[in-house]
Amino acid sequence: MSTPVMTKPALDTPVKGGPTLGSRLTSFMPVIALVALVVALAVADPGFLTERSLTAVINTAAPLAVLATGATIVVLCGGIDLSIAALASLSSVFLALWLPSLGGLSTLAVVGVAAAIGALQGTLHVVLRIPSFIVTLGGMSVFAAIALVVSSAGTVPVTDDTSISWANLYVAGRVPTAVVVAVVLVAVLALLIKVTPLDSYIKATGFSEAAARLGGVPVDAVKIGAFCVSGACAGLAAVLLVARNYSGSPTVADSLLLPAVAAIVVGGTAITGGHGSLWRTLAGALVVTLLRVGLSTVGVSSAYEQILYGAIIIVAVALTLDRSKVLVIK
Repeated sequence: MSTPVMTKPALDTPVKGGPTLGSRLTSFMPVIALVALVVALAVADPGFLTERSLTAVINTAAPLAVLATGATIVVLCGGIDLSIAALASLSSVFLALWLPSLGGLSTLAVVGVAAAIGALQGTLHVVLRIPSFIVTLGGMSVFAAIALVVSSAGTVPVTDDTSISWANLYVAGRVPTAVVVAVVLVAVLALLIKVTPLDSYIKATGFSEAAARLGGVPVDAVKIGAFCVSGACAGLAAVLLVARNYSGSPTVADSLLLPAVAAIVVGGTAITGGHGSLWRTLAGALVVTLLRVGLSTVGVSSAYEQILYGAIIIVAVALTLDRSKVLVIK
């Protein structure tokens, strides 16, 4: 009987691969959408391209961009944080209450507390093995209730905003400080992730958590860190909102949850994790803000905003979803 001969595969055989046309289009989707919206709004309203209008748009998008940036890291890890808006609202109440006694330290205190709350949610997620969707959905309800209790279900006015007035200033008399904060935040986080092992850790965790664990990736620490950053960003977004509204409120950021999720998915971050970019989320936040501006420009009632955000999320997820990781659709 002849013995089968095992041939060794040629190691120098070229392997065809690389990004597909669909993945390339997905990568440029936020930029294409942003340019298209700017052109459409310029045609609908020739006065839109003035410096005043453009400054107002980017200033409006700043808190949303900060909020979505932190949540993007959680999504890249394969999770989701539905509590960001409620945590931002709670943080705004804390800030308004602490400003008279803590002054300038109140900003650091609020961001620190929000980061600790985010880390707590991450710990519950990894230790108790509870899906992030459930943990943050419960957190959203808890934070909203605490905000109502602490604020006595009312707005907490800020009588002296000296400590947070920096958020309403303009750099070189043209660029709002809030916009600078959002851009610097994205740049710092993106650079930190890029030049450290966090880049591979986050991508590995998002692509396949089981494989990442086998490869020695500290998955639990990465996830807790992602939720911690998400919480800190919610706290920072609250600072920008309080500085803008001169008050804290238990519902001040509640309307930003759907826009934040829309900004993430419009930016091309796969909801299944492992693929995306913080810079794309920044572009996604601008797209979502421009859509809201566009609705008012063409005379559409703001009541239709939520319908638009819901449709955007469904379409964007359909385009960015990695179906190879979702074997069963429930």
